[in-house]
Amino acid sequence: MGDVVSTHLDEGRRQHIAEKTGKVLGEFCRCYKEQFGVALFNSVRYEIEGAGGPQAQLLHRKVPLEDHVIYSGNIFQYIEENKKWRNRFCVVPHNYGLVLYENKLAYERELPPRVLVNSAGYKVLTSVEQYLELVNHSLPGVTPKSGHSPILKCPTDFPLILWHPYARHYYFCVMTGKEQEKWRAVFQDCVRHCNNGISEDSRVEAPAFTDAIRMYRQSKEQYGTWDMLCGNETQVLSNLVMEELLPELRSTIGPRLKGKAPERQRTWIQVSDAVYRMVYELAKAQYDAAVAGCEQERPQLESTIRTDMDQIITSKEHLASKIRAFVLPKAEVCVRNHVQPYISSILEALMTPTSQGFAEAREVFFKEVTDMNMNVVNEGGLEKLVEYMEKLSHLAFHPVKMQSCYEKMDQLKLEGLQQRFDVSSTSVFKQRAQIHMRQQMDDAVYTFETLLHQELGKLQGKDDLCKSIQRILERVLKKFDYDSSTVRKKFFREALLQITIPFLLKKLAPTCKGELAKFQELIFEDFASFILVENTYEEVVLQSVMKDIMQAVKEAAVQRKHNLYRDSMVMHNSDPNLHLLGEGLPIDWSEEYSGQPEAEPAAEKRRRAKQVVSVIQDDEGALPYGAEALPGSPEPQEPGQAHPGVPPSPPDAVKEIRDALAQESLGDGTGAQERLTNGTEGSGASEEGVLLAGAAPGDVTLQGPARDGDGVHCATVASPAPGAEN
Repeated sequence: MGDVVSTHLDEGRRQHIAEKTGKVLGEFCRCYKEQFGVALFNSVRYEIEGAGGPQAQLLHRKVPLEDHVIYSGNIFQYIEENKKWRNRFCVVPHNYGLVLYENKLAYERELPPRVLVNSAGYKVLTSVEQYLELVNHSLPGVTPKSGHSPILKCPTDFPLILWHPYARHYYFCVMTGKEQEKWRAVFQDCVRHCNNGISEDSRVEAPAFTDAIRMYRQSKEQYGTWDMLCGNETQVLSNLVMEELLPELRSTIGPRLKGKAPERQRTWIQVSDAVYRMVYELAKAQYDAAVAGCEQERPQLESTIRTDMDQIITSKEHLASKIRAFVLPKAEVCVRNHVQPYISSILEALMTPTSQGFAEAREVFFKEVTDMNMNVVNEGGLEKLVEYMEKLSHLAFHPVKMQSCYEKMDQLKLEGLQQRFDVSSTSVFKQRAQIHMRQQMDDAVYTFETLLHQELGKLQGKDDLCKSIQRILERVLKKFDYDSSTVRKKFFREALLQITIPFLLKKLAPTCKGELAKFQELIFEDFASFILVENTYEEVVLQSVMKDIMQAVKEAAVQRKHNLYRDSMVMHNSDPNLHLLGEGLPIDWSEEYSGQPEAEPAAEKRRRAKQVVSVIQDDEGALPYGAEALPGSPEPQEPGQAHPGVPPSPPDAVKEIRDALAQESLGDGTGAQERLTNGTEGSGASEEGVLLAGAAPGDVTLQGPARDGDGVHCATVASPAPGAEN
């Protein structure tokens, strides 16, 4: 396969790819350097002047999933190198990467994994038909004729395919529909998390990067949302280069591909992946150099800002007043005729699924706590409380339990508005709302956990424990309702701006953009690093529509069906010491209340933790883009296997997969140390995922789901409805 790729990517073409990448990155880095100064000024100004919205009522956990694994289990994967389906043990660690091992024994022995997959930019497909449609579209004119073998055959009716427009694809399958839904939820959680790869904690680098991406694309007449703004900075830049480079390569390499249609499609996917890897390495080196250069100049820039802050602000306001006088009349006409009539429709389309998703998150939280309360009372008090609290503490990161909340956002449709405002896809809004849901759920769980921990020392028995849990639950739900309203209103405002501002900029460009150069002379040379005409122009355009957006969201808050607080409603912090509690050390329920006289030795804890089947976890560590096979020996050929050049016959579908599963269950680890240079491998049926708590990195502690059965009588408690106001 490497020979096929090298045939189409000779030295001359590789040189062309490097030159094209360098050109795109050169233009981007120029934009980044300009935006870095502006972002630094905004950050320092924010620090000095201070600003902020309503105070959050819920506590925020600093390290949500430190030393925890998210999920694990067996799944089958198709290996392109030998065209076989193999059973593999898949672990989703704290950074939401997919890590594939030879088998579970290899994972328990801490052997190197076969492959690492960073799923940023991928789509999770659950049918071969969906996949073939995307593949046929990626290489126009190459479509298999009827009766010919397609590019992929799945031995079961339950495939799971990770598709990327540029990088390699990954093929999995399972045995049942229930397993398919479970793994789909896990994969989508990985994609959602990895897509959100640009850290929001940075007040300078992150806005400088995203603004530079936007300015670069606008310079190419590309307005509107962009689906491939996903992953870490290098992944985003690689997508930016590939967006321009791939059509050119397709037109030159496509006609030269040989073989039947499926073979040409496979070759094209391999070529695209090889180019993507080249671009990634080049982009990483150039971007890192640009960031290092900006960081070197940062102390001097910051010193100038702090010294001349008042003069810079005065200069910027003078520039803004001149641009406003020129632009605002045109912008207001455009808003009145082309934007204002549609704001309420866009807002309604956003609000309905988003509010339903947050309401579902509230219901899931209420049900989990109520079930825990009933089970703790019926099963033994404090010891059971520790067990259930360890599970509850990571509820927000359980892909399966949170899936019902996330699915509400799948209903988001902008209909004709999507074409009118040049919104390429609603996925960016769906994923953003889903991330907000997960954060709100974790904040609610953490606040409940902190308040309950504070109360435990005052309790006298089971009855007091039950009443305290119920009382704390009601307090947390009120805080959840308030914070949920604040988060949703902010999300609606941001989404409306994200939809309308690019539309307005595109409409105004013919009459305004060419005239902006004359305003450059109004900026003092000493302040040119912190004030840009283009940014000030965008701020003026934003102001032209902001009033209408704020008014629309304010009016929506009066509608009780969306459970939003009015802006006039201010919930004063009823727990003045609550945020002080949140500053303490994380609560370790198992160690604090287990009653063990001595801490368990680390080696024994690790040995015991490795015995689980399914796991759950999250972390800050970054994965390489796409999938990166770890170095090692190629996949060993089995006795009697055909020559590598001859495609082996496909397995007997379900029967061979079941046989493979049976062999894996025997714990045969003879091939555990063999590693694959390329690709990943699937696995079969796995047990239901479980939440983990208290495990060291790589360790897992089995925790079963909360249950109502097993002869335990559980009372039914109605969830208090989230009112528009309390």
